[in-house]
Amino acid sequence: MTASDDSSNAVSTPMKTPAQAWETLMDGNRRFVESSSSHPNQDAARRASLLSNQQPFAVIFGCSDSRLAAEIIFDLGLGDAFVVRTAGHVIDNTVLGSLEYSVEYLQVPLIVVLGHDNCGAVTATKSAVATGAMPAGFIRDLVERITPSVLTSLRKDPNSDVSEMIVEHVKQTAARLVENSPIIASAVTRQKTAVVGLTYRLNDGRADLVYSNGSLDL
Repeated sequence: MTASDDSSNAVSTPMKTPAQAWETLMDGNRRFVESSSSHPNQDAARRASLLSNQQPFAVIFGCSDSRLAAEIIFDLGLGDAFVVRTAGHVIDNTVLGSLEYSVEYLQVPLIVVLGHDNCGAVTATKSAVATGAMPAGFIRDLVERITPSVLTSLRKDPNSDVSEMIVEHVKQTAARLVENSPIIASAVTRQKTAVVGLTYRLNDGRADLVYSNGSLDL
């Protein structure tokens, strides 16, 4: 058995605890950063094994940015992650319903909120707050939903930059998932699920922990 085969088998095993899911996710990011990705669970056998069911070990709620492809930066394959993406990882009822589905029906033990540096949605919100000029169309809705995070960051430090606002937005988004969803809150309380917030560095590919709620054995 090759090293790649062994890694593939390890990832295909359903994760039973938040700590195991967290370890697997970060091991995959480490491989990506080190340019040693194993590309697990991407063959015909894996595809066939998923015909009747799925058992992802994480749900990743991330920004829609083209540079933030979750399966790539965490070195995942088919069936490993349930992925939800919106610009600026903005929450709405459809997002909450998707995340609740992953927890309630798929028993996913880890919820990841994934932001990144140089986020265009947060940058646009910073500009709107500074100038009072709102963007057109439904982009305005995105900006309005991100504004509380930008304002909180500015209250903490009037000189805060976009990077600090992005971290604050990831933290607020992750906290709101637990606050707004009884299903997610119950799973966290029962230690069936943990919620983490990560910020991704575009330059080196590393995902850094900025928020956690639940047992990760850290």
